[in-house]
Amino acid sequence: MSALRERSARSRLAPGEQLLAYGSVVPAKSAKGVGVGAAVANRLVNSVGAQAGEAGSIAAQMPATSGALLLRVTDQRVGLVRPLDGAPVWEVQRAWVTRVERRPRTQLMARFRLHFADGSWLAFLTMRRRTIEQFRELIG
Repeated sequence: MSALRERSARSRLAPGEQLLAYGSVVPAKSAKGVGVGAAVANRLVNSVGAQAGEAGSIAAQMPATSGALLLRVTDQRVGLVRPLDGAPVWEVQRAWVTRVERRPRTQLMARFRLHFADGSWLAFLTMRRRTIEQFRELIG
């Protein structure tokens, strides 16, 4: 499965563009929990603290998604691609991403935010804290 994810993360890069890192993430605004209280937890996770930014902001441009995606960081872009075929879901210029902020763990998964140059941000969940640290080293 790792080879498939890497191939997906490398797919559709521009000539000369270099993949620096990738990891499996779930956008917080589309996360789905299971079990007792999942409906209430889903509403909280998907709305409170999932995104900040007005209409037209960088964060507001991300389309609605479902399930796990690959967040990839290249020397030119930061974006989400599908893990099986590498089809781009959403991408922004790397210069628009100002920092990665690790957030307190509210579920089984680790949580982090991507902050953008316009002050907006998006929250993501990942199974591995190391994924967050890798993104922080590259972006700040």
